[in-house]
Amino acid sequence: MKPIQLQAKNTKGCCTSVKVPVFIEEQEQSVKRLPVVIIGAGPIGLAAAAHLAKKGEAFLLLEAGSEVASNVSTWEHVRLFSPWRYNLDKAAVELLEKQGWKAPDLNQLPTGKELVDDYLRPLSNLPEIYPYFHPNTKVVGMSRKDKDKMKTAGREHAPFVLYTEKDGVFTVYEARAVLDASGTWGNPNPAHSSGVWLTEEKSLHEQIFYGIPDILGKKQNRYGNKRIAVVGAGHSAINTLLELAALQEIYPETDIVWVMRRQRVEEAYGGEERDALAARGALGSRIHKLVDEGKVKVVTPFQVQRMLKTNNVINILGNMNGKKEMIADLDEIIVNTGSRPNLDMLRELRTSIDTATESVKALASLIDPNVHSCGTVRPHGEKELRQPETNFYILGSKSYGRAPTFLMATGYEQVRSVVAYLTGDKKAAEQVELDLPETGVCSINRNTGSSCC
Repeated sequence: MKPIQLQAKNTKGCCTSVKVPVFIEEQEQSVKRLPVVIIGAGPIGLAAAAHLAKKGEAFLLLEAGSEVASNVSTWEHVRLFSPWRYNLDKAAVELLEKQGWKAPDLNQLPTGKELVDDYLRPLSNLPEIYPYFHPNTKVVGMSRKDKDKMKTAGREHAPFVLYTEKDGVFTVYEARAVLDASGTWGNPNPAHSSGVWLTEEKSLHEQIFYGIPDILGKKQNRYGNKRIAVVGAGHSAINTLLELAALQEIYPETDIVWVMRRQRVEEAYGGEERDALAARGALGSRIHKLVDEGKVKVVTPFQVQRMLKTNNVINILGNMNGKKEMIADLDEIIVNTGSRPNLDMLRELRTSIDTATESVKALASLIDPNVHSCGTVRPHGEKELRQPETNFYILGSKSYGRAPTFLMATGYEQVRSVVAYLTGDKKAAEQVELDLPETGVCSINRNTGSSCC
């Protein structure tokens, strides 16, 4: 056992070498007895729990929401474009089947609600996982024990400490490794083209919705016969537009305006009939038809600069082809401009984050949405996800930062590789494989066939 060499100041202000009786091997053994902590009990976090359970590794699963997959439940009315076979993790299925669980039809497209009810909740209730699941537990910060980001000596041998809050009570957990699968869904980008949140925008929360509202269900009265702007050009925006078009059949005075920054609306249609997944390709074809029929009015390229409320209506001020323009007299605005990762709780860890995408830095060139769709991201695993902070990993959609090209199947392969590495199977960690259909966007709505996420 070797003592750590530390530096201490002498009375003249310079440094001298002293020996401190801290033994690395003893410290390493102590840390190895600690659990792996998983942050986020969504599909990827639960998959991580399943892989660790299968390996017989101790873990804790911390979830800020009140139940498993709280974020998924906010879009429970949306049907995924990808069938069940792409949305199930192999280790999770193996544990479930031991308890008599029957898999759904692998060729069917699940809704968010079905994903939770038929897969994620049963998974969280397994005896291998349930005792270690902690809901309503928000991680507010983490670090190495007694070491802020600046401290290097002995850092990789120190345990992680996670500071959490539950019902006003603060608890500290220690861990030998941390897997951050907290996602990005609850942290939307603002409508402003600058990407900056403004106080005036937050003050309009009663007439602006960030996310995918249940337009044909709980929110019919809110949007029926209203003038509505949808801001965004991705699959979530298209999902919203298709639901509004269906609502227009019930409430004919519903006026739909599609606001985006793309140079041409055709850029938003995706693969259409060329898509390897028929449901996903149909998405672009349907919105294409609605635009051609004039049921959805397109304003592009438009850069949103301000949103002002006057006499209970909202005016969007912006720039279009170098000229100041205004989209006037809106009753409602639905913003689908993507999400961004919340990195605040990682401030005292040493991380490598891409400055543009805010993804794990090594992934940035692999997932660039200007180049890749959901299905063209090449396989990647522990090596690409490795951080300067030993045994800390960002997994799932959060690993992609602001890039919208993430799929659950990608996250499951990330988890398998990382858990293999943490449990000493480096060969398995390096053998990364992923088979995804190419082109297009990422899910469809149960009511209209539209897509999301």
